[in-house]
Amino acid sequence: MTGPHQDQPLVTAGAPLEDADAAAVLVHGRGATAQSIVRMAEGFPSERVAYLAPQAARNTWYPNPFTAPVESNEPGRSSGLAAIDDAVEAAIDAGIERDRVLVLGFSQGACLSSEYVARNPQRYGGLAVLSGGLIGETVDVEDYDGDLDGTPVFLGCSDVDPHIASERVEETAAVFEHLHADVTKRLYEGMGHGVNDDEREFVREMIEDLLTDTKSSR
Repeated sequence: MTGPHQDQPLVTAGAPLEDADAAAVLVHGRGATAQSIVRMAEGFPSERVAYLAPQAARNTWYPNPFTAPVESNEPGRSSGLAAIDDAVEAAIDAGIERDRVLVLGFSQGACLSSEYVARNPQRYGGLAVLSGGLIGETVDVEDYDGDLDGTPVFLGCSDVDPHIASERVEETAAVFEHLHADVTKRLYEGMGHGVNDDEREFVREMIEDLLTDTKSSR
């Protein structure tokens, strides 16, 4: 598709795609940059893992809150979903299987990442939703169809996040369970809007699991 986020830079880090055994697509939040979320990966495995971070035009994926009517966030929402898909497909085109590709997002990027995986259900290497949830005024499990085939899904958020209601995190977890994902949900007491060490450690282990699985399959 053509949209505001097409033809934006794709920031890379870690192993070159052609040498990588696994990949992680990192989706930044509102007002941030691809470069800033790549810095989050500095504590993650750097050998054999390619990190790919799409950039939003003007640093914002869509203009309104993620709980606004979906049409009010177009074309940014659809263009952002396409940008994630382009990054996932870049890894697949380089020979990395989809079940070795993890998608991670923070805040607005977490909302977009969760929506991407839920709307394109296949077996992924993992999904990490950090302070986010599925997009729309309401979330109904029956609106989602397909099979994630045991994809590991991690949802981490504050119980008092000013932007993400804990109820939306619960609803999002229910959708991923409906789609047969292996869901881990953690609500952190009084954390605010950010990422803590426990979340970073969980994601690091998710990525290490991709490499362990890859090594054992050789």
